[in-house]
Amino acid sequence: MSLADLIYEKTRNLPDDLAREVLDFVGFLTERRERASERNLLDAQETGLKAVWDNPEDQAWDRV
Repeated sequence: MSLADLIYEKTRNLPDDLAREVLDFVGFLTERRERASERNLLDAQETGLKAVWDNPEDQAWDRV
């Protein structure tokens, strides 16, 4: 039995209010994973562009 099948079996007889909570939680987990993925991309960009952003010639832009 797959994990998805097991989750289905455990939740299929829940009353609607509890099923809604499960669905909301799944949505929360999905959104959290997507935000973490986006954060990792931003961190990678920051590392790659640090030399461009942090240099003496651009200090004037730090005050903008």
